[in-house]
This record gives sequence, structure tokens and C-alpha cells, in this order.
Amino acid sequence: MKSQKNQILTKTLFLCICLGSLLAAGHAMGQVRIAKLKYNGGGDWYANKTSLPNLIAFCNENLNTSIHPEEDVVEVGSEELFLYPFVHMTGHGNVVFSSQEAENLRNYLVAGGFLHIDDNYGLDKFVRLEMKKVFPELEFVEIPFDHPIYHQKYNFDNGLPKIHEHDGKPAQGYGLIYEGRLVCFYSVESDLGDGWEDPSVHNDPEDVRQTALRMGANLVAYAFIIQ
Repeated sequence: MKSQKNQILTKTLFLCICLGSLLAAGHAMGQVRIAKLKYNGGGDWYANKTSLPNLIAFCNENLNTSIHPEEDVVEVGSEELFLYPFVHMTGHGNVVFSSQEAENLRNYLVAGGFLHIDDNYGLDKFVRLEMKKVFPELEFVEIPFDHPIYHQKYNFDNGLPKIHEHDGKPAQGYGLIYEGRLVCFYSVESDLGDGWEDPSVHNDPEDVRQTALRMGANLVAYAFIIQ
């Protein structure tokens, strides 16, 4: 019970900080923003240019959110990271966090922020090492199918959906859990963000795109609620 109360207080404090920061920055009321994470190391952090705008539009239409329609870009070491309740990270290549960046990301997540990492194929071996700088004491664990992140507005009884094939491996959802709270969700062998892209980018069937968008909406919904 004490742990649950601490989680609620932490999340509430984070949302208050976000609101205060948004007002200080001149953002309109009701226009919460989400961001793509910019990192160093040479990897293509900027991949999937249409993904977040499409996910935002889907959430605003189907979850009745009021997220600003354009994605922001935030650097991992920036104090502006704390403006965003949901941050998305993707790419195919190398990732490097400095000690300051790792500490900043840790503080953001501990304070109540949420990070979604989407392996766009090739990110895995780099990002796992760098997230160890952020939480040396934690290991990525596979998230069970009955976890609430798979059962927000949309139910995914079999866990993370498979959007694109690469190695023939199943899609898997991993997480970092800090003091009982899922602070980072890591989608592997799924290419979830590819499924959010404009239809012309990958020519995915519409039912596949809708599945990806629904799972993405669950991530956003989970990040926005007080757990």
C-alpha cells in the first residue's frame, strides 16, 4: 500500500512539473506534447518521420486526448525532457549516452516520465548497454501478457503485435521496472513504429497499421494515467 501511494505521489508530482513547465514555456492549456528522443552515437534517431504525428492523430481521435498534432524533438540530456509525459526513441544504429545524459534520463524516469524504445532493427545491442548507464541496478524483463499496458482501451491478449518480419522471431515487449513502476517499455522484433507510418511508406495492409496504432495508443494511455 505504501509503495502504491508513493507511485501516485511521484506521478502526480511529475504531472504538476509538466504542467508548470508547459505554462512557463507558453504552451496552450490542453496542448500536451510528446517527443522523439535525440541521442548521440551516429544512430538515426530521426527515423520514421510520420510515425508520431500519425499516432498522435489516432490517440486524439480514439482516446479523446488533446495532444499537440506535431511531434517535438528533445535531446536526452536536456532539461526540456521534463516537459513531456511520453518520449519515443527509435533508430537502427549506434546509441551513446554521456554520464550527464544518463543521469538526466534517469531523473526524468524516476520522477514519473515514460520512455518507449522501439527497435527499428539494429538498435538492440547498443541501447541495452546505454540503458545500463541509466539504471545499472535494473535488467530488462519481458512484460507478461496480463500487464495493464496490453489492456488499456485495446486488449492484446498475446502481447506485443508483430508488424514487420526480420529474423522470424516473435515480437517481444520488455520493460524496466523501478520501484514497482514500469518506466520504460522496449518493443523488440515488432517494428511497431513502422506500423504508425503513412501507408505509402511501407505499404502495410490497413489492418496491420490499425493494430500498430492501437498498441501505440495503449502505450500513450498507460503513460498518461496515474498508476
